[in-house]
Amino acid sequence: MNEWLDPLLLSRWQFGLTTMYHFIFVPLTIGMALTVAIFQTAWVRTDKAKYLQLTHFFGKIFLINVAMGVVTGIVQEFQFGMNWSDYSRFVGDVFGAPLAFEGIVAFFLEATFIGLWIFGWDKLPKKIHLGTIWMTVVGSIASAYFILAANAFMQNPIAYTINEEKGRAELTSIWELLTNPIALAAFPHTIFACFMVSAGLIISVAAWHLYRNQHLETMRPALKFGLWMMVIAGVLTTLAGDQLGLAMVDAQPMKMAAAEALYHTATGANASFSVFTLGTPDGVHELFSVRIPYLLSFLSTHTFDGTVEGINNLQAQYVTLYGPGDYTPTIWITYWAFRWMIGLGLAHMLVAVVGLWLTRGGRSPQRTWVWKIAILSFPMSLLAMSVGWVFTEMGRQPWLVFGLMRTADGVSPGVTGVEILISLIVFTLLYGILAVVEFKLILKAVQKGPDDAPVQDAESGAHQHAVTVY
Repeated sequence: MNEWLDPLLLSRWQFGLTTMYHFIFVPLTIGMALTVAIFQTAWVRTDKAKYLQLTHFFGKIFLINVAMGVVTGIVQEFQFGMNWSDYSRFVGDVFGAPLAFEGIVAFFLEATFIGLWIFGWDKLPKKIHLGTIWMTVVGSIASAYFILAANAFMQNPIAYTINEEKGRAELTSIWELLTNPIALAAFPHTIFACFMVSAGLIISVAAWHLYRNQHLETMRPALKFGLWMMVIAGVLTTLAGDQLGLAMVDAQPMKMAAAEALYHTATGANASFSVFTLGTPDGVHELFSVRIPYLLSFLSTHTFDGTVEGINNLQAQYVTLYGPGDYTPTIWITYWAFRWMIGLGLAHMLVAVVGLWLTRGGRSPQRTWVWKIAILSFPMSLLAMSVGWVFTEMGRQPWLVFGLMRTADGVSPGVTGVEILISLIVFTLLYGILAVVEFKLILKAVQKGPDDAPVQDAESGAHQHAVTVY
């Protein structure tokens, strides 16, 4: 029973659950902001009513996610003080800087222009109103960058010095911190993945309506847009992921070794990538595997004869550098999260490519199963990004800040396991209720579909549309 009341264990569970819940809304919000901006731009340029309908329709989903994302994000940041006060005291001067930028610059920028966009319909000139949603896009992407810069410090700590007298890390260069190689590599990979999540939602929603033969004038172009967005964003995510992999190997070689469950250093053909492997947990005995020779070497070094360090070798190095301890992540989590991320990403890219082929020239698939698979695009894309984040964070363990602070050393010393357990139960129940509310709101908006096309004024020729109340 005492193990289940361990403050460290419960704090990790609480932060992990709140982070994963918050992360449901983040990629969709970022991706949908761009989607709404593109549809509104198309309406301003062409004056076609279908683009205005799509702007309002996906704008509702966007705003629902913004509201939920803000609430869950605030709770997540409070945990740095509640559950991880030793971490906050030690690296707060460094880690807090990009978070401050995110709150003061990006968040307020995003919030201000969202407000102008919501209440500016029929009050602001068309192009100025369009500018407000594009500024919202800029704010949401900037917000993501500052968060990733903070996280990059945990993955690859730079731009700091240790103040021995005060016993804490202090920032030496904000520019160096914000241009952390991990942040520069993770940013495009994350943003393009957000666009894939948004594309997955568009495909799912459009397929659901087209399967029922309704809202054809708006859902057909929406489906085509979502399919192309998925393919383009998928290719860019893959390319950016390759660069992130190189940066990861340079900063955290143990994470790459754990992703492959590679226990012994390998070179060339022996540094193969296992598509699927069954074996003993210690890596001594491999019962069955499907492998691609040279691929792990190429992913890690961009050469086919490169050397990839193994878990056992790195563990020995870390004991020498950091002292006794187990520096190995939970292998089965990192191994399978890495593969689910890649597999699901490729799967819904394939769905998009097949979808473009089946809908070419205005065609419409007649088989029911085609539409049902398309409807799964959103769950697949969201799950792919979620397990990717699990891999990123779990692959860093047992470090809270790699090479600088272990996770066990960052938990709040004055918080008991019972207190954390109570808050964990409360958060779980509260978030469960919010999840039901969120799901019903989105489902209601999706099932209703776009509003009717606005009526054109006979005298002015302008489209008269009611101000949408979000």
